[in-house]
Amino acid sequence: MASETAGSIQDPTPAAPAAGPSLIERRHRVLGHHSPMFFDEPLELVRGRGVWVEDAAGRRYLDAYNNVPHVGHCHPHVVEALVRQAEAININTRYLHEAPVAYAERLVATFAPELSVAMLVCTGTEANELALRMARFVTGGRGLIVTSFSYHGNSLSLAEATTGLSAPEALAPHVRAIDIPDLASWTGEPAALQRLAADRVGAAVDSLVAAGFPPAAILIDPLFSTEGLLEPPAGFVAEAVARVRAAGGLYIADEVQSGLGRTGAHMWGHEAWGVTPDIVTMGKSLGNGHPLAAAVTRPEILERFASRALYFNTYGGNPVSAAVGTAVLEVIAAEGLVEHAAAVGAHVRRELEALRDRHDAVARVRGAGLFFGIELVDAEGRPDAGLTAGLVDAMRREGILISRIGPTGNVLKMRPPMPFGRPEADRLVSTLDHLLGTL
Repeated sequence: MASETAGSIQDPTPAAPAAGPSLIERRHRVLGHHSPMFFDEPLELVRGRGVWVEDAAGRRYLDAYNNVPHVGHCHPHVVEALVRQAEAININTRYLHEAPVAYAERLVATFAPELSVAMLVCTGTEANELALRMARFVTGGRGLIVTSFSYHGNSLSLAEATTGLSAPEALAPHVRAIDIPDLASWTGEPAALQRLAADRVGAAVDSLVAAGFPPAAILIDPLFSTEGLLEPPAGFVAEAVARVRAAGGLYIADEVQSGLGRTGAHMWGHEAWGVTPDIVTMGKSLGNGHPLAAAVTRPEILERFASRALYFNTYGGNPVSAAVGTAVLEVIAAEGLVEHAAAVGAHVRRELEALRDRHDAVARVRGAGLFFGIELVDAEGRPDAGLTAGLVDAMRREGILISRIGPTGNVLKMRPPMPFGRPEADRLVSTLDHLLGTL
């Protein structure tokens, strides 16, 4: 099992301040005022080790939010692999090289046997875009079903299917959004909720067909994380997928946030629902911050698509990215990070449940493993976005970085790097406990 404490950051000397305009002013000048950043007062981070980051003033923060450095900021094994390959060669992926092949072999080995081929790209957006393109080619349909508060990427086709973020593009006529059932908010029988929700999927399928858009796919995040880490009935995903497949569509699982053992129960989030996707998309954490993403699918899907479309990605899975991705998988196995996520996640869950017992504002504990959160409400039981935002800022002042999610912005979101251990969890929960008693 991974060590439950992270080493201190070396060389804490802050960088010398630059003369002239501030860094944020320079950023606004060349990247625009709307390039998004976390926090109203942006952090200038200059170093990271394990689950800790350090700003330009030398202050350390516990990173309980950023799942991009999946195996920890600047993990020595990952850094060594990156440097070693970068010193050798980094070439266009249309040349032969051992690293991308070896990485793809190792990656697909973590999936069900039928998901045995990978297409390597650079970002989660590219992976989802590619998955949608493959689904259209294979099914001949165009219709797409997404969930009612979701985000899957920044391309045009994905922006037209985005329901969880503000976007100038309207929901496309070939897209239908479905509400995800939440057992935590349901007072009746789970089976009744499952039937109700599955019927919504059926109605979405019928609506697409009637509009001349037979379904190509249903695209979901298995953790329903943007929605606020909802808890659907156990059979809902399987029934929803069955209804889409009966109409000729595919099941695409977006594992950009839920994958690589984060839940502690499985390597991939979709495994919790007992149904194997037709295509699985990944990004963010595959490369521990290095641009690496993938779409894994069945050989017959790839063959039908690639035989009609000359698809290639110039640097998707290039030798350096592939070496980094292999190192990430090696660290997960060597340090037992999936088992670690299960153990520490169970500990966090117990501590957060105790927090709920002490504070009326904590309505529910959400998530699993090392992707967890709490839902906050006011005295009348209504979503309390103000308290949630205040806690995010207050935690930052206490040296702990978290975020918030959900349609009403009232779910605290915590998804730390995987080496996050019990001492860090206890610090996080005790700080939350204190702040909930003062805000």
